[in-house]
Amino acid sequence: MESFRQARNNRRSELVEDYVELIADLLADGGEARQVDIAQRLGVAQPTVAKMLKRLIAEGYIQQRPYRGVFLTDAGKELALVSRERHQIVESFLCSIGVSVETARMDAEGIEHHVSPETLEAMKRFTLKKASWRTHVG
Repeated sequence: MESFRQARNNRRSELVEDYVELIADLLADGGEARQVDIAQRLGVAQPTVAKMLKRLIAEGYIQQRPYRGVFLTDAGKELALVSRERHQIVESFLCSIGVSVETARMDAEGIEHHVSPETLEAMKRFTLKKASWRTHVG
């Protein structure tokens, strides 16, 4: 029963994390994250984005300023950083076991939200150990 509860919680947080990561990327790329850009990148309607932005404001991850777009709060920046790091660990792990870079990038997008902290740490250790081994052998 606990595994089902965990999976449901992970699915709920997955959308939040994806939005926050995307907003961070848009801000880094162009200094601006507008509702229209978010909708276009995600392939969803603007009302869908508006609803999620209200949720992100309520949860303290973003601030929305009239005519200026969306900005991350400190909590939003932290969540984006943690999400990106998790993605990179999973992607590196998949590459280290022989998955192509392109496939690892796509698969990591789904896996990163559902992997436990224990498994994530094991992936990180494995990847670091393998990288260290290659350095010493090569």
